[in-house]
Amino acid sequence: MEANQFKGKLFFSLLTITFLFILNFTMRIPRVNKPTPNPRGPPRTCPFNISEQTITPLTNTKHLLVSAYMDQRVTGLDIRIIGIFRRDSIQPLHCLFCCTGWLSKTTPATILQHSDHFGFPFATTDVMCQIPQNCKASHVTLLSQQDKAIVPEQIWLPIRNQKTDGKEEKKLQFNFTVCISNLFGDYNNVLQFAQTLEMYRLLGVNRVVIYNTSCGPDLNRLLHSYSQDGFVEMVPWPIDQHLNPSHGWLFSQHGGDLHYFGQLATLNECIYRSMERSRYVLLNDIDEIIMPYQHNSLMPLMNMLEQQHPNTAVFLIENHIFPKNLLNKSEKVPLPQWEGVPGFNILERIYREEPDRKIYHPHKLIVQPRAVEQTSVHEVIKMFGKMFKVPPDICRIIHAPINTPTPPELEKLHKDTRLWDFKEKLIPHVNMCYGVINTIKLLQKQQSQQHKLLTGDITRQDRTGIAGYHIPFC
Repeated sequence: MEANQFKGKLFFSLLTITFLFILNFTMRIPRVNKPTPNPRGPPRTCPFNISEQTITPLTNTKHLLVSAYMDQRVTGLDIRIIGIFRRDSIQPLHCLFCCTGWLSKTTPATILQHSDHFGFPFATTDVMCQIPQNCKASHVTLLSQQDKAIVPEQIWLPIRNQKTDGKEEKKLQFNFTVCISNLFGDYNNVLQFAQTLEMYRLLGVNRVVIYNTSCGPDLNRLLHSYSQDGFVEMVPWPIDQHLNPSHGWLFSQHGGDLHYFGQLATLNECIYRSMERSRYVLLNDIDEIIMPYQHNSLMPLMNMLEQQHPNTAVFLIENHIFPKNLLNKSEKVPLPQWEGVPGFNILERIYREEPDRKIYHPHKLIVQPRAVEQTSVHEVIKMFGKMFKVPPDICRIIHAPINTPTPPELEKLHKDTRLWDFKEKLIPHVNMCYGVINTIKLLQKQQSQQHKLLTGDITRQDRTGIAGYHIPFC
């Protein structure tokens, strides 16, 4: 009996020793499959939902937001949000920032409605914000209530024109940018637009920014080709999906929610879009060319004007209308390769009206964007610097509208063949785009015959821009 008890104690002791040995050995071996723990700290809270649209509705308001830019030219303010606000529904707003992943405290917004709205219910409006201390802001949003909780559906705008810490200001990418607002309706003047773009290229323009709501199918193909080339920047502008935009400039005559499809908002947006990349910005319409008359390009013109008028931020260029169909046969420029292309030939616009300077006469603008705060169509509303009206013998606008309300008498017009000075270069430049123009003509024939988009007889290069291939443009 005692022998059995002894054997039992011995077995238990050996079992205990073995267990302790195995436990000790196991704890000494590295646990190579052990998962890496998650880093501690507050969870990432922003930005959840970044707007990828050019027009973004502001939650719980009747307002629309367009874009946000760093703008520290006004003391105590850091961010300018360009928007379109309902004038009778202005309410206090609060700015909230995403500071590289973390939410800031809210700061009160300063709302600056533009003075020009031409009586329409909606107006271009700037919302100015101050960034809290120790916040490296990457995105901004607006709240209608200061302490309202952030929800995943909150829309954030990226902050553009950010400065790079510790580095010198980078060299501007462009000398001249043209801002053309608002393509809408079925505008399809392909030939005039191709000539105008090539004319601007000859004058030294580096980039043309176009805000596009809609246009004719042929012009859309042409502009797509220029976008592929990099000369044109197309900005989608679906304002008709949010408001009832007016086709006119005055609410009492034309009705609608907003002046000319939001022309003022796009002009201001284009200035800020170009502020850190272009030395000058030209603000004009689709049927206008700002033309130097004593220089062969824009740069020597601006060098002269800046030397003669230092600290000038805005140069006003007088508008001159060149009405249509006043040439006799001996003055016409026969260019059979352009026959059938939608639009008209601007080289045939060589008679201009003399403006009546006793009444208000509109101008268009060449501006230094970093000296402009707010602009209207024909003048700058707020700026840092002086303004100068350029004499028309130095520079004027060649304005070639599709139609003129009252056809003028030829005897009252002045012959002006300034465009012909560029004819030898302009015609070959436009002809270099013959591939896309010819494709448009071929497409029109196919559409009229209700055939397929293109037949097998058309080469791959001719299909460019319609079938999705790239046109090596101009």
